[in-house]
Amino acid sequence: MHVVFFNRSFYPDVAATGQLLTELCEGLAGDYGFQVSVVAGQPYYPQQREFKEGFPVALEKYAGIKILRARSTTLPKDKAICRFTNYMSYFLSSLTGGFYLKKPDVVVALTDPPIIGLAGLLWARIYGAKFVFWCQDIFPEVALLLEDFRNEPLNRALDKINRFLLRKADTTVAIGETMKRRLVEIKKAPEKKIEIIHNWADCEEIQPINGPNPFRYQYNLNGKFVVMHSGNIGLSQDVEKLVESARILRQEKDIVFLIIGEGNKKAELLGKAKTWDLENVIFLPYQPKEVLKYAFSAADIFIISLKQGLAGYIVPSKLYGILASGRPFVAAVEPECEVATISKRYKCGVVCPPGNPHALASEILRLYEDPGNLKEMGKRAREAARNYDRKVALRSFYSLFLRLPDPR
Repeated sequence: MHVVFFNRSFYPDVAATGQLLTELCEGLAGDYGFQVSVVAGQPYYPQQREFKEGFPVALEKYAGIKILRARSTTLPKDKAICRFTNYMSYFLSSLTGGFYLKKPDVVVALTDPPIIGLAGLLWARIYGAKFVFWCQDIFPEVALLLEDFRNEPLNRALDKINRFLLRKADTTVAIGETMKRRLVEIKKAPEKKIEIIHNWADCEEIQPINGPNPFRYQYNLNGKFVVMHSGNIGLSQDVEKLVESARILRQEKDIVFLIIGEGNKKAELLGKAKTWDLENVIFLPYQPKEVLKYAFSAADIFIISLKQGLAGYIVPSKLYGILASGRPFVAAVEPECEVATISKRYKCGVVCPPGNPHALASEILRLYEDPGNLKEMGKRAREAARNYDRKVALRSFYSLFLRLPDPR
């Protein structure tokens, strides 16, 4: 079986959807013997911007996967116009990607950017392949809640495109129960054509390390209670409330806030931490994949935050790595968010209202003062992780692709 994926982010990009897609493709090619092709864009971050010769696409190979690297801009993502330019340049180049493909059986489009499904659907119809729409985000609702994006005509167009793709898809993959409800109730997507396949973490690669940890030693974290955010520092994560919580708890000398990652809000947060003279906040760049198990296990608790109104439209994929590392979390999210559901189901985290740094600080302090409960929550987190392991998701996608009717 030949499966083609359309998504801007792919290896070596460190964006969450790119990493998930890379792991899925590795598994389909390596474990199940599929032919896998990806029409991807250029990586964003400076150390990853090497681009091989070829216009409008360059051909690459990685782990048995054929990559068609569509030429696109990689402007800084701190402004809406820059993100829009990056999206459109990739989309236009990706439209030509189908000319370089061997005939696929299945075409899968993600939502990075939100219009890339149109390219995927076009080539699925040209080749007579089945089309799967894999929703990592739902638009325009995500865009409407980001403070630097207010374009009503464009958002109306995104809504129409989203609904069109949901109608035309042979199967839609939602990454959570709340997202499925949003698709059915708000987007009027055909419920019978929606499959829930959660995002995941690799439970073999990320495991709890409860003894000496070189990451803690490297960053002078021994003896500290580490409150960690790891992942994108963007517009939807509301990480600024975590920095405000650090300001509230600055007198608790044993509590350290460690923020790992990149994103268009990072510079602003660095400025706030400097202005407020927060010695209890440490910023680090994205960590290499081989370091993740040590970095995650360096945390005593994780913070997962999402802006009010985004529940079901986004599911923070960092949750699954946190579970795999056997660490509890505080989730500043709405009650209907997938993170809150998992927290309640497995008793591995606590939930507080989003956008409230005082409530967040209160929960952090409460867990800091209850190490026994913290340890038990961590054990339950690791047990929960087995339900969201990479192998579970891989089998689900493999089964889905086999169940799709033969397109020929």
